[in-house]
Amino acid sequence: MRSYLLPSLLLLTVAACGGEPENVGGTDLGPSEVNENRAASEDRTTSSGLTLTAAIDHPARDPDDRARDRFRHPVETLEFFTVVPDTTIMEIWPGGGWYSDILVPYISENGGTYIAALSAAGDRAEKAEAFRNDYPDHTVEVTVFGKDTGPLATASSVDQILTFRNAHNWVDGGYAEKAFADFFDALKPGGTLGLVDHRLPSEADPAQEQGTGYLKEETVIDLAEAAGFTLIARSNINANPLDTADHPFGVWTLPPVSRTEARDGSVPEGFDPQIYLAIGESDRMTILFAKPITADGPLLE
Repeated sequence: MRSYLLPSLLLLTVAACGGEPENVGGTDLGPSEVNENRAASEDRTTSSGLTLTAAIDHPARDPDDRARDRFRHPVETLEFFTVVPDTTIMEIWPGGGWYSDILVPYISENGGTYIAALSAAGDRAEKAEAFRNDYPDHTVEVTVFGKDTGPLATASSVDQILTFRNAHNWVDGGYAEKAFADFFDALKPGGTLGLVDHRLPSEADPAQEQGTGYLKEETVIDLAEAAGFTLIARSNINANPLDTADHPFGVWTLPPVSRTEARDGSVPEGFDPQIYLAIGESDRMTILFAKPITADGPLLE
């Protein structure tokens, strides 16, 4: 593990040395607690590199994407995950590219390696070419991830894995255990997994985790820990207290999808889409895990 992966991985180093860092075990951290990472992140970019804030504020970003920053809090989220741009970072299922439009230039222009783990569905070669063509000025690596795919990368070769609003698909598809095991195998000891997903209240009926797009934090934590991960911290950066997580068409009732009818064309009596537009995007968990440093391995490289 490289020493510049601090401050987030300092938690692991302290723990391995017998100390008790205050946010090991999932302490809830808000924007005020994680903003101190900004200066460290900015310092890690060279004078010719791209800062995180510059990548997020770049005029090349789609205006519609930029308008959603108020719901997705990309600065605070990526600082909470302590993204280090000159390392090897994999994004699982970048989808439409909302986060990759930030991450690709930020990582590439600071000497790091960005790897997109695309969905295994469809023509893989065609999808890989299309993704690379979206970033003609940057070098990106591409792999695939799905229910029946093999290793994501050479074992223990990735510094950080990030995934945004995807874990519910793996639970619905019955391969969430495989997902977290694949991530664990790809990460270096001390490497981290940053995850965001739609949050179901802990007291809700577990049946609501199927087909709604929502998951309980406890479900995600249990899956990660079963794969060998350690819970480092949780944040309410992406919380939305207006979201009850109980909507006619699941999370897709809310923006940005804003579904107004079921797949069969039916509409619930009294359905008012303005109610869901007023809620905004979903309430989301934001969680940081780490692959433990083995007792017989080096703490620092």
